[in-house]
Formats: sequence, C-alpha cells, structure tokens
Amino acid sequence: MPRLAVTSLLLSHFRSHLRTELFFDGRPVAIWGPNGAGKTNVLEAVSLLSPGRGLRRAAPEELARRPEAVGWKLKAGIESLHQNHEVETFAEPGAARSVMIDGKPAPQAALGRILRMLWLVPSMDRLWIEGADGRRRFLDRMTLSFEPGHAEAVLTYEKAMRERNRLLKDAVRDARWYGALEAQMAEAGAAIIANRAAAVARVAAAQEGAGAAFPAADLAILAPEGEEAPATAEALAEAFAAGRGRDMAAGRTLTGPHRADLGATYAAKGVPAGQASTGEQKALLISLVLANARALAEDFGAPPILLLDEVAAHLDAGRRGALYDEICALGAQAVMAGTGAELFEALGSRAQGFEVMEESGLSIVIGRSIP
Repeated sequence: MPRLAVTSLLLSHFRSHLRTELFFDGRPVAIWGPNGAGKTNVLEAVSLLSPGRGLRRAAPEELARRPEAVGWKLKAGIESLHQNHEVETFAEPGAARSVMIDGKPAPQAALGRILRMLWLVPSMDRLWIEGADGRRRFLDRMTLSFEPGHAEAVLTYEKAMRERNRLLKDAVRDARWYGALEAQMAEAGAAIIANRAAAVARVAAAQEGAGAAFPAADLAILAPEGEEAPATAEALAEAFAAGRGRDMAAGRTLTGPHRADLGATYAAKGVPAGQASTGEQKALLISLVLANARALAEDFGAPPILLLDEVAAHLDAGRRGALYDEICALGAQAVMAGTGAELFEALGSRAQGFEVMEESGLSIVIGRSIP
C-alpha cells in the first residue's frame, strides 16, 4: 500500500536537542514527557519537512540551540509513494533556511511534492473565537495540502500588495505606478480564491464519511461584512483600481483574498463554531483535520503525515479511542505528543512509543513500549 512516512529523523543543534536521532517504522508515533522536555520540538522538526515556517511559524534564527548558536540542521529519510528520498533542511547563523532533496538544492515548494502534512497544535484551540488571521492561515494550510503551488500564489500576491501599500502610504496618485502591481495581485488573487474554494469543497465532501465521534462542520469562505468579494482576475483588477482612493485614505489595500475569513457551523446543531462549547470546538477542529486527511488520501494516493500536539489531553476516553482508530484505519503516520504514556494506552502495539526527558538542559529521547 502506498504511504507517506518519515523513516528517520536527525536533529542537530535544533531547539533543545543537541543531537537526537530517531527511526520510525511507519506506525503512528506517540511521544510523551514533562512540559519543557522537548516533545513539541520533535513535532516542529517534522513540520519543517514541509514548505513554510513550521507549526510554530518560527524564524530560522529562533530554531538554533542556545548557547551554541552555530545554526541548526535536520536530516530525514522519507518514503513517498514507493519512492525513497533524503531531505535536509538547515540554516547557518544569520542565513535563510535552505533545503536539499536527494543531495541537490531545492526550493521549499518542492517539499510539498513529496510530502503532504497536516497539524493540530494547542494554539489552534481558540481558532474560532479569535481574529481572522489565524483562520486564514488554517485555510491556506488546508489549501496548500491539496495544491503545493498555492504557496507561490500567496507569496506573489503578498509581495505585490506590500509594494502597492507603500505607494498608498506615500500618497502616490499616478495610475501607471499601480497598474503592473494590481495586475500581479489580480492574477495571483484569483488563483488563491480558486484554490481555497476547491480545498473547502474537497474537505466538505470528505466530512460525509465522518463517524459519530467527531461532528461535521459546514464551512464557508467569507468576505468582511458589507464588502464585495470579487473572484476573477478581471473583477479583482477592477476592484483594486476603483478602490485606490479609499485604500489611500486607509493606507492599505482593503479588497482582496487577504481579507477573507473562514466560517464554520456545527452542522448537527446549526450553531456557529465560535458559540460552541470548548470541547465541541476542539472536536470540530479534529473533524476537519481528519476530513482533510481522508480527502488527501484519495487525491494524492496516500494519507498525509499528521502532527498532533497535546490533542489527547482534551478528549475523553471515548473520543481519544475514536481518534486513534480513525488514524489507524486511515493508515496515516501520526506523530503525537502528550505529557504521559497513559494518554496513548488505547493505541497499544499499533504505535511506536518514545519518552522525552531533560538532562542538564539537553533533550534525551528513549524508545519505549506503550503500556
């Protein structure tokens, strides 16, 4: 059966890990230990095998172990649809992150062609009740999992928008200065909008196969209240041109996909996700991640790697068991972290176990059987 899996992982001078080498056999991975021991650092290392800044959105210089500050390096063996790859990513002091695939320099976007990855971390627990920025990032990570080229469209759009915003703040009125930038924004923006809509449709369809343990969510991509949401390149270009006066007064671009929000409703109750209980909000998030994984398994040919940090601690025994059963049925390699081995008891021999301890400021990882 085709699969996506990290088969080996080396962390060198990464966060609290001076040198940690792990070997995985494709089963789900349970990592436990006290807070601050370095569990999440392992999940973050795995997340950096995908495009972007990882699950903590950290800058390269933040990842280097202190006090050495000699830079950091990650090296991983990857199995992707019956092909084996070696991936390295690293950053020297003061330098941007570099990527090598099979010994050759590669752009970060190339990582998305061999690995698909989803994650759920504690900071996302407030997704439905905080600002739209976090929901847009969640939406774009979902979209990127289906379409690796989405990252390039977002970067192109944001770069052109920064230049346009600079013109607006400087009160530049010459239309010729805006034309080329707005054309770039319109083309990239239309791609962003189409990619997001396709991803939401795929996840919505995959939720139909969800079990009773995790509630389905009705999703919608929303524009700010009272504002238009042009979707085609032509309509976006017209909106940018027509909005220059208003945008100049605001000092920023007020129309476009950077203003979108992701709305979710607890389908069975008809309640907006932000008004659901804390437990229901968590269950909705898990449901979306699992639906995303099911859809990816169909589209890509293998389920994605799942990174789940402290997810089990907030679930009762029934939902915890249901989550593990879903992961195993999907055939996904999930890397999960928690404070105690008892949180993973329902997995038993279906998963590999690792205990993380701190000794003299170093993270030590030891293979263990799950009790």
